[in-house]
Amino acid sequence: MPLRDHFRPARGRWDALHGGWPMMIATELNRRLPPPYSAAPRIHIGALEVDIAAFDPDWAPDRSPVITGPADVPASAPQAAPDWTPPEPTATIAADLPPIDEYEVRVYDTANGLLVAAIELVSPANKDRPESRGAFVTKCATLLLRRVCITIVDVVTNRSANLFGELLALMGQAGEFPAATGPLYAATCRRIGGEGHPRFETWSHRLVLGQPLPTLPLWLGDNLVVPLDLEVSYEETCRNLHLA
Repeated sequence: MPLRDHFRPARGRWDALHGGWPMMIATELNRRLPPPYSAAPRIHIGALEVDIAAFDPDWAPDRSPVITGPADVPASAPQAAPDWTPPEPTATIAADLPPIDEYEVRVYDTANGLLVAAIELVSPANKDRPESRGAFVTKCATLLLRRVCITIVDVVTNRSANLFGELLALMGQAGEFPAATGPLYAATCRRIGGEGHPRFETWSHRLVLGQPLPTLPLWLGDNLVVPLDLEVSYEETCRNLHLA
């Protein structure tokens, strides 16, 4: 079935697609993923997080006694210098960090507590201004540097920026990439190789309204891959949500 334009006023409901598609992608992936890998959808609107590459399944809150006053301070605790005042800051600037819309699926190696792959669905807010585009691209580049496989899917027809092309520019990649200039695309990227000889690999497709979506490789490790069938999950989402 063909890719629809979900951003025309007559259709609307792009947020329904973006809200439902991650679950369908995760469901389809979990039918294919070998143990101990697991996929889960993740949607944050206007979220900006630091912990993006790993999780600790054994983490528990610190149960140390709460220090409530001077009498509770251990003898070995460092004390503040009584007669020192910090100087005025050398500069003060506005720090209006752009929020990041996140419509994504994350794939974890649950045995080792590692994020191994992420599928990012681009939203209109990710493309609407330079700061938002920069935040999205920086997040993807950070994941790639940590050897997390990234797939970017952009079906946003009311914004013209190409975040895949901006990611390639940030990574310093030269050459021709079929999806680096078109408005709609789907691309998988990964970083592979030793520290002395790293390689950047990508599988990219331009998307066309009225045409089926591609199947991309989703790398769980250097030599372990599963197919990411975007068409199957997309059609299931549209069918379940009555998106014509």
